[in-house]
Amino acid sequence: MRVLLVEDDEPVAESLRRGLKRYGFEVEWVTTGAAALSHPGPYDVVLLDLGLPDTDGLDVCRTLRGRGDVPIIVISARSDETDRVVGLELGADDYVSKPFGVREVIARIRAVMRRARPLTAGAAGPDRYGARLTIDRKGARVHLDGEEVALTPKEYDLLAFLTEEPGALMSREQIMEAVWDANWFGPTKTLDVHVAALRRKFAGVITLEAVRGVGFRLEITGGSAS
Repeated sequence: MRVLLVEDDEPVAESLRRGLKRYGFEVEWVTTGAAALSHPGPYDVVLLDLGLPDTDGLDVCRTLRGRGDVPIIVISARSDETDRVVGLELGADDYVSKPFGVREVIARIRAVMRRARPLTAGAAGPDRYGARLTIDRKGARVHLDGEEVALTPKEYDLLAFLTEEPGALMSREQIMEAVWDANWFGPTKTLDVHVAALRRKFAGVITLEAVRGVGFRLEITGGSAS
């Protein structure tokens, strides 16, 4: 996923860049509003500081929103409610106040992308994985060989998340943040329970490889419909 980071504070920007890259994000960093507005793209989400040296970030937010629907997350030291409300009214999708943790920002990115994705998925129809599995992200429904599979909400969220990038190794921390909560501090045994359920329900269609000490990798095993 490609991120345009608009931030003039170098320590903050470098910390965000390092953290986002660890989670597989591609980050383009600019330090001014003018550079943000002239950036050729493409990018999937914008992280926008309001306190820019050349212009107010709210003006940048307004201009970017006028150009299209790319998700915008405001990151700012301004904690005043008025700025938050104005930012959201100008088209920002979310607002994170400094200081913040990288994990919180990643959770916000994934949340706004999940909200945005059904708009495009709805036009294209359900996503197909191999010959047997389809996931309708707009309707939050999964079909196997044309029959709907009964899933709990977390089973669906886990499958939908892991199929976003088949073959990618996802750490337990990444999965827990995306599917459960960015502030989850409990045991991750619940993840193993849900993985076991998906293995049982989609045997022969997907494999969920456990990588010891790291996390899980989902692969589409294919196969023709029976």
